Amino acid sequence: MRTHITLVNPPFSSLLQHSPFSSLHQHPPFISLGLGYLAAVLEKNQYEVDVIDCQALKLSYEKFKSQISKRQPNIVGVTSTITTYKSALHIAKIAKEVCPKCLTVLGGPHVTFWDEKTLQECASVDIVVRKEGENTMLELAERVEAGKDYYDVLGITCRKDGKIVKNPDRAYIENLDDIPFPARHLWPNEFLQKYGIFPLVTSRGCVNWCSFCSEVRMHGRKYRVRSPKNVVDELEFLQNTYAAEHFAFCDATFTVDQDRTEELCEEIRKRKLKIKWTCETRVDKVTKELLLKMREAGCIAVWFGVESGSQNVLDTMRKGISVAQTIRAFEWAKEAGLKPVASVILGFPGETKETARESIKLVEKICPNDVGYTIATPYAGTPMYDFVKENGWLKITDFDKYDTATPIFETPTLSMKEIKKIYEQVLQSFYLRPTYILHMFAKGGMHGFSATKTAFAHLIIAMKSKFQSNNLP
Repeated sequence: MRTHITLVNPPFSSLLQHSPFSSLHQHPPFISLGLGYLAAVLEKNQYEVDVIDCQALKLSYEKFKSQISKRQPNIVGVTSTITTYKSALHIAKIAKEVCPKCLTVLGGPHVTFWDEKTLQECASVDIVVRKEGENTMLELAERVEAGKDYYDVLGITCRKDGKIVKNPDRAYIENLDDIPFPARHLWPNEFLQKYGIFPLVTSRGCVNWCSFCSEVRMHGRKYRVRSPKNVVDELEFLQNTYAAEHFAFCDATFTVDQDRTEELCEEIRKRKLKIKWTCETRVDKVTKELLLKMREAGCIAVWFGVESGSQNVLDTMRKGISVAQTIRAFEWAKEAGLKPVASVILGFPGETKETARESIKLVEKICPNDVGYTIATPYAGTPMYDFVKENGWLKITDFDKYDTATPIFETPTLSMKEIKKIYEQVLQSFYLRPTYILHMFAKGGMHGFSATKTAFAHLIIAMKSKFQSNNLP
């Protein structure tokens, strides 16, 4: 009998479930692509695989316990972001309780950089898989099935004879076309159809290293891509299988290789796919001509990493862009008929009330269709976390509160109270505009784009703060 693997997306903590920002952090209108890829690779190698997505199915811990008890898998693999870390540990404990002989494995961007502490904090976790997990999970399944030990498997941190062992990293997968499409069929069909938006990832790695981002440490400095044919094959498969029409490219920076992006757009047009899609990218990785070609291929909206209106803050972030490039990219996007959305970070180390004002003024100038304001949050694995920790500025260590809406640290230039006040006031200034409210009710937001799910949460918070001072800092 083949080894049975159950992959789990843990529920959010009760703190987040009851937060006014719950709609920002509840399960997105997507499957977990990470679990989907793991499942696809394991299935390709003839293993028995199933998925328990507690967020998608709205499962409590008790209901998960019932589900995992029925399955009795040999391996339980749990993914973890920073806001589901504590929940993932609890899932591992439940799995060990009802399946004492199973191997519990945690993976994902948070535990990759919190691996030794994860094993120290939770005796129910046997292994942490670091960085890319497809080949590592496959080798673990092979070892378990063959009855062999796993202590020397590359890319894992584990216990051996009571000590924590951290093996060398596993080499990244060079040819991403070799990875099968995510095993979406392991999710309920009604969930896939509910939102009508299908996510894809077409690349891994990044050529930049912004201080607030862990992409380089997670996936490497080399930019690895899927071929345009492979990507459009998946688009066509999803359209034929699920009647999909709306897609979200979830790459960290979709247009790093502009020639490849043009080829991808041409492949979409060549196959005459009638689709709509969105993406995220940098303001210095687009041209007016490229944006026009993206629009012709079905792109409807682009999320740009604006981050700040202060050049000093941008330089401190190591963002590698200028304010002028941001203004130009938004002009080009609008001229191309696209809906540009701005991502802005408030409270980054070095931020002052004056630099926050510069960000507010820049947003007013570029006039995005929507904006995602977040409070600078020091995730493990980022240079920002290292910097904040080394300077003794970190004030909150409860990961459930790392929701990008709660101040986590304070600096000599801004207190946590001041950061929170700035955040609430910028939400109020943008989301309580009569023109924005009318737009949201008339258009239903930006259908098919990830910003939609945050808009009303932002609106609620803005309304809560409207009774405070209306003067911006």
